[in-house]
Amino acid sequence: MIMCEGAYMDNILEIQNLKKRYKNSQFELNINHFEIPRGFIMGFVGENGSGKTTTIRCILNLLKRDSGTIKVFGRELTDKDKKMREDIGVVFDSSVFSKELSVNKISKIMQYTYINWDNDKYYGLIERFGLSPDNKISTYSKGMLMKLSIAAALSHTPKLLLLDEATSGLDPVVRDDILDVLLSFVQQEENSILLSSHITSDLEKIADYITFIDKGGIVLTDKNDDILRKYGVIRCSEEVFRSIDLSDAIAWRRKGYQVDILVPDINIARQKYKELIIDHTNIEEVMLMFAKGERDERCLS
Repeated sequence: MIMCEGAYMDNILEIQNLKKRYKNSQFELNINHFEIPRGFIMGFVGENGSGKTTTIRCILNLLKRDSGTIKVFGRELTDKDKKMREDIGVVFDSSVFSKELSVNKISKIMQYTYINWDNDKYYGLIERFGLSPDNKISTYSKGMLMKLSIAAALSHTPKLLLLDEATSGLDPVVRDDILDVLLSFVQQEENSILLSSHITSDLEKIADYITFIDKGGIVLTDKNDDILRKYGVIRCSEEVFRSIDLSDAIAWRRKGYQVDILVPDINIARQKYKELIIDHTNIEEVMLMFAKGERDERCLS
């Protein structure tokens, strides 16, 4: 696994040896190490059921972990630590607010809930998102509800924002509005975001780092720019595949008569395999390599 430079960066979130198993299920979350540097956006990618939501719920203590440590702002989160919870904003893929509420009523509730609630910021985002302050949110579309959730999450002045599929099912225009707001949030270098999403194009636009999770374990973390510009995919036949040195590969996937091989450095691969087709890749293709393909675990160490 390729890690970001957390050894000398100030991490806002650190996970060590996290394990969580559900009763009557073969799934097990098993994360040896995961970190988010302060001031950055971490994209969190994996197919449905890979462990993204379980990880986020463990971070928030909404799920009791079996073992391991999770440190936010350098210390463990406890249910009694109200100050730390104020510093964490959370947006899930559906609204947590009663449909009988309005923007104005939510504001009144949140003022009593959060010490650092910023009404000016809240109504500024409501105006920017084009939401009606008086209408019940039962009249809102899914995109409007997500905008409201993000406005509320940002208005208690968090330092860490956790989003679990918050842009899922939204049209491109709405998603673009939300991504702009998220980029503004991390312009303040104290703030960080964990953005879990299967919409890989969103992550390619704004994430600094990408972490891939598969079957409960993290298989790769690297800079977004390196994945898009430095990584490559060798496309060859099964016969040619048998001649490839798999120590050069991160993962590979068979597609009919073709084998796609993910390599960490496209320039080195092009020098070594001059006669083969080697293309640049993207986050979605890498995710599918891990989810649908094969890999040698020794190549990820």
